[in-house]
Amino acid sequence: MSTIPTETATPATRAAVILPWEKPDRDQDVRAAEARLDEAVGLTSSIGLVVVLKAVLLLRARRPATLLGTGQVESLREAVAEKEIKVVVIDAKLSPGQQRNLEKALGCKVIDRTGLILDIFGARAATREGSLQVELAHLEYQRSRLVRLWTHLERQRGGFGFLGGPGETQIEADRRIIGDRIVRLKRELEQVRRTRGLHRSARKRVPFPVVALVGYTNAGKSTLFNALTGASVYAQDQLFATLDPTMRAIRLPSGRQVILSDTVGFISDLPTELIAAFRATLEEVAEADIILHVRDIAHPDTAAQRSDVLSVLSGMERDGMLDHEWRSRVIEVLNKADLLGGPEQVEHHGTAVPISAITGDGLPELMAAIDAHMVHAMELLRYSIPVEAGEALAWLYQHGEVVTREDHETHMDVLVRLREADRARFEGQFGDLVKKTDV
Repeated sequence: MSTIPTETATPATRAAVILPWEKPDRDQDVRAAEARLDEAVGLTSSIGLVVVLKAVLLLRARRPATLLGTGQVESLREAVAEKEIKVVVIDAKLSPGQQRNLEKALGCKVIDRTGLILDIFGARAATREGSLQVELAHLEYQRSRLVRLWTHLERQRGGFGFLGGPGETQIEADRRIIGDRIVRLKRELEQVRRTRGLHRSARKRVPFPVVALVGYTNAGKSTLFNALTGASVYAQDQLFATLDPTMRAIRLPSGRQVILSDTVGFISDLPTELIAAFRATLEEVAEADIILHVRDIAHPDTAAQRSDVLSVLSGMERDGMLDHEWRSRVIEVLNKADLLGGPEQVEHHGTAVPISAITGDGLPELMAAIDAHMVHAMELLRYSIPVEAGEALAWLYQHGEVVTREDHETHMDVLVRLREADRARFEGQFGDLVKKTDV
């Protein structure tokens, strides 16, 4: 009797996460080594690696060849062999030479913080600009490491003319191919930037206001998203649990409908060459009517995390991706208040709202705060609508907040609050039928 073969699960790749740590200046606002290591472990876990070893290695001096000291490399090599580790993540920026030397010494694959984040962004990029920026960053990173990526670099390649002439090595050919692709990508990016205004015009035609969730990774954005929408977006206590943009419609206490958008989490010390790629993945934030800045208020490093988020948003403003008024649209959401005894135990100022996305405490107050911001951003307008233009009246009820309505024999006087974009849409669609009057 024949047997049906059963599928065997591919064993998970075992990884080590190593944080080279130089004693920081006490006067600087830096995060503790353990917190930084935990973040690196979370990043590593988010790409499917199983972390079986993590350690902070104190650096007395940076070694040009390996970054780490000789004794540290030897100790790590023994641990890699003992635990059958296939990937070592060094939570620092490695030069191509350091990366190659560590791989030879440890006998396994080594990736640095930049390479790790590139993998995450590659999965996250959804917009055209985001995809191009990530590919560009990846190629520029790869070009500097070609000496490590190929085993056939000594081979000579024949040819003719000025492209790959006689004697060109494979590494030179590969570097030229990557260089040509980088030039094309930069050209495409420039075209995307030129047409961004058209994209924004298209987003303004979205029928409902957009509320975007931003915040440091693992602050609880996806948990809050699920709590507000009743959706089942993947949410775990790990970094970058959400890599795909997610949008859902929710109804506010006033009856107004808005679209809630979840985004990728922010991280500290983003490598310089990845900043443009990261900002491009946040394009849905650019035209959001309200930005909910979700913070893990119970985290010991919450103030530094807040600074990291605001720094990236300020950079988007400098790049022209965010308008100069974006700060007026931000509501700080102080999440995980349950870890501090409840929202009433959380000290807060201004428009900040303490909540617990897990228990639901504070969510009604947050919804009310969103409603209040929406009203503040709306124009108060009066229209005279003919009685036969029922479609125009229905449109106002669906997209705006009708404050008063007076019915007359031939027309209706309607006082309504509308977003600027909705006012333009309404007057463009029904301008020939209705008459705008003074408030």
